[in-house]
Amino acid sequence: MAKHIEMPKLADTMTEGTVVRWTVKEGDKISSGQEIAEIETDKATMGYESLDDGVLHKILIPAGQKVACGTPIALLLGKNEKAPEDGSMPEVKSAKPAASGGKEAAPTAAAGSAPAATSHAKGAPTAASGARVKASPLAKKMAAEKGVNLSNVSGTGPGGRIIARDVTSAPAGGGGGGAALPGIKPVKSMPAGPNDKTIALSGMRRVIAERLIASKLTIPHFYLTIEIDAAPLMAFRASANAASEAAGGPKLTVNDFVLKAVVAAAQKVPAVNASFTGESIIQYADINLSVAVAVEDGLVTPVVRAAQKKSIKEISEAVKDLAGRARNKKLKPDEYEGGTITVSNLGAYGIEDFSAIVNPPQAMIIAVGAVVKKPVVGKNDAIVVGQRMKITLSGDHRVVDGAVGATYLGELRTLLESPALMLL
Repeated sequence: MAKHIEMPKLADTMTEGTVVRWTVKEGDKISSGQEIAEIETDKATMGYESLDDGVLHKILIPAGQKVACGTPIALLLGKNEKAPEDGSMPEVKSAKPAASGGKEAAPTAAAGSAPAATSHAKGAPTAASGARVKASPLAKKMAAEKGVNLSNVSGTGPGGRIIARDVTSAPAGGGGGGAALPGIKPVKSMPAGPNDKTIALSGMRRVIAERLIASKLTIPHFYLTIEIDAAPLMAFRASANAASEAAGGPKLTVNDFVLKAVVAAAQKVPAVNASFTGESIIQYADINLSVAVAVEDGLVTPVVRAAQKKSIKEISEAVKDLAGRARNKKLKPDEYEGGTITVSNLGAYGIEDFSAIVNPPQAMIIAVGAVVKKPVVGKNDAIVVGQRMKITLSGDHRVVDGAVGATYLGELRTLLESPALMLL
């Protein structure tokens, strides 16, 4: 039977993808598991493997074109099978923002999938545009019990279909993830002039915007800041690097020590390594450390998994590897999903103090500033030159209370001001 190969949903945040290149051509025989194309998501470029055997009869989406998840991108024929008439092929729509509201066009319904968005099933939830919301029966049942408006929920199932886990992570009465919230409209910008430059939103930039809006509007943030004495850390790092260089090893950065301390402090205060589900709080056994990495289009947060089991050197090596591949869009989805705590360090840019936005569904993000020399009060009230670093905790108050956050920062301070403790 002829089958359409569809633009896959390779990550929870993916709504559209670009065919970077086809690694097969029309008429080629392909087998299940064979790589047939390279697909660029909002965060990475990865090979896509065929799910079936057959002959690639027709490529519907050429290399370089962006389409919505679920859109047919090629036609696959079975053994000795004839191609269907062109008239039987579903219409292929590009995933470009619609003229009104800047919303993306809905994915074309694939063969055998849920009814197209233009059909209206009796009693089915509908979006503001009047299009039917695609959701599994269990998701609909859960949404009704929880009071979740499915039109505001981003689906992570095949073709953007809303499934049970999407409803579980959505706040009651609202949407989950990066869904637009009702009643919230962007302020109109000044129209572009003849010498102004209009930059189209990339998939990554759009996802960042949606997730951060959802974070600020649905998560009650609070902020705590400490200033630590960084002199012991800088002295310890210099000594450790001298020994490492003498042995032919790599140098450690200040951030490597900060990351290790963030993880070690979370082991002492496990309440911060958690997330809010709406019905409960999940406290995770492993500390999956997300590290903010600046890339060309925005920001990626690759994850060091089970970081509590790794040494400073192992964390350093993992972050360098992940950051390098993040900048080249070579990360796999499981390498930037599933984090439980995020660290954002702008010290290298000379930023001394800032507050970060919580990275949902995590409950905490740590913002790290630069180490700066400044006058401080020393022994006998003498004014001396000190080295100081400011660290700010942004917390989800539904999960982490101020006292818990303060206790965590106290543990973090102890580790950074006595860095040898991180080796124990």
